[in-house]
Amino acid sequence: MGWGEGRRFCLHHRAAGGRPRARVLYLHPLAEEMNRSRRMAALQARALAGAGFEVLQIDLHGCGDSAGDFADASWQGWTADALQACEWLRAQPGAAPLWLWGLRAGALLAVEAAHALPVSCNLLLWQPPASGAAVLQQFLRLRLAEGLAQGQAGALMKTLRAQLDAGQAVEAAGYTVSPALAHGLQAATLVPVLPRAGRLAWLELGGSEPAAPSPAAQPLIDAWSRGGWQVHAQRVPGPPFWATAETETAPALLQATLQALHDEVMA
Repeated sequence: MGWGEGRRFCLHHRAAGGRPRARVLYLHPLAEEMNRSRRMAALQARALAGAGFEVLQIDLHGCGDSAGDFADASWQGWTADALQACEWLRAQPGAAPLWLWGLRAGALLAVEAAHALPVSCNLLLWQPPASGAAVLQQFLRLRLAEGLAQGQAGALMKTLRAQLDAGQAVEAAGYTVSPALAHGLQAATLVPVLPRAGRLAWLELGGSEPAAPSPAAQPLIDAWSRGGWQVHAQRVPGPPFWATAETETAPALLQATLQALHDEVMA
């Protein structure tokens, strides 16, 4: 697909059986987390398509096989990519509910796009972070390995923050992060979309048995419920595949996602 600054690489999965039960846009996480999550995203997209959901996967500007360099990416530009992808999905023949599916930083981007959409949508959030500030802090820590060895981690973090505040890009784990991306991510939150309330599937990973979401997530989940959203929230067993050195999968998450969307669409 072509828009903005060059073309975006997308994978379109048609719904089995013809008319889709819903249309789903996948928004990937940040930097190397995107690469480590590709297998899980592909498995889930194919499983959803087989269950009758139409799915669009997009590599955002400067990511994967899309045009541009990561160093030129901005949060505003990624939001525009998400909205363009939503517009493309909504233009497909036949009416169907729209779902935005985001993993980690992609969950924050899904909420950002939902606020900007002119119509109601639903949200499927995988391992949603507390805030964009937390994601950025974790990402910058990847740069601290050398500082930790020398006992200078605190000083290095202050230097990185100062560079961003001064309008300079910073490098971490082989990725150059622009101030436009860092500041946008820093400001991103999971504030409920109002007044257009829809359905929210909030899925976390951890432990060895299905359970309630983490205590830290409960205030956010409660806020969405108070805003009128119909919330399905749970924690399922599985590894943090977006952060593991080896490619891993979480079958329980795949199944929980299928079940959650099936239940929400049929409700």
